[in-house]
Amino acid sequence: MIKVIDIQDLSEVMEVERLSYSIPWSESVFEDSIKGSNECWLIEYQGKGCGHAVVSNVLDEVHLLNICIAPKFANQGLGRVLLQYLISKAIERKAKMFFLEVRASNKSAIHLYFSEGFNEVGLRPNYYPSESGKGREDALLMTLELFVDQYV
Repeated sequence: MIKVIDIQDLSEVMEVERLSYSIPWSESVFEDSIKGSNECWLIEYQGKGCGHAVVSNVLDEVHLLNICIAPKFANQGLGRVLLQYLISKAIERKAKMFFLEVRASNKSAIHLYFSEGFNEVGLRPNYYPSESGKGREDALLMTLELFVDQYV
């Protein structure tokens, strides 16, 4: 089940975020996203939050800001289910472009995005803090063109 995140879900979201990333988003960033104009989604498995996503909608573009699946649920297709859900929501709101940044070292995420039709369109040098705590890491900029007219 995928549902909108509310403040009561924040502890589950933070648990997954902290288990998944060496440099997780802070609780205040999630609070701002939940209370602000971003869309925040929680994917549940057996009644427990096992992943989440945050997207920003500006005009006819959707920007994926965060997508995360708990490590114990990795490689089970839940990330793909959540991503496909986000794409379907973007199409519903008649967005024309869906874009994201991904760590250049995150090969499994890059493979997922390519398999869902995203294209690499650029590089953002030194975009992410390095997970080792030393230096920075590049991000690939990826986009998916949404041909809204063919889905109507």
